[in-house]
Amino acid sequence: MKKAYVIFPTLLMLIFFGFWWNFSSEYEAKLADKARIVRDAKAAELLQEAKDRETAILDAVAVQEQRKQERIAREEQRQKEREERQLAREASTKAFRDKEKLSRQVERLTGDVAVEKEIVEKLEERKRILVADEAFLRKYVALAETNQKELTQTIQRIAAADAARAAALAAAEAAKKKS
Repeated sequence: MKKAYVIFPTLLMLIFFGFWWNFSSEYEAKLADKARIVRDAKAAELLQEAKDRETAILDAVAVQEQRKQERIAREEQRQKEREERQLAREASTKAFRDKEKLSRQVERLTGDVAVEKEIVEKLEERKRILVADEAFLRKYVALAETNQKELTQTIQRIAAADAARAAALAAAEAAKKKS
């Protein structure tokens, strides 16, 4: 049993030493990897910061250029607005002159319209009279034609009666001569 006190602890020590050796060799590699990862992260961070700075500089330049373009655009817009105001003033003045001219023309034409309305009223009255005369003459002509037809029929009846009378007289004379 005394051997067991020595063998088991020795075996356990050898096993422990094997694990420790394996761990120790891998631990150094893991520490080296961790250090490399930290260095890479710092390098990536520095690279990212450099890129961010470069992007910030480019953005600042772009913003500056954009502001310059906006300033130019605002200046052009102001100039355009000045020109538009000037054109609006000129158009207003022209519109006022045209308004005055057209108001005088309206007054003149209103007078002309009144004169023309009087003429039209006189012509309407004359037309109404002529239409009434025409209607009267149409009735009169129709009545005259009717009278003419009746007169013609009366003359024809008289002529027929005269012819019948003459025939009756001729027949009576012929009967007298025969008798």
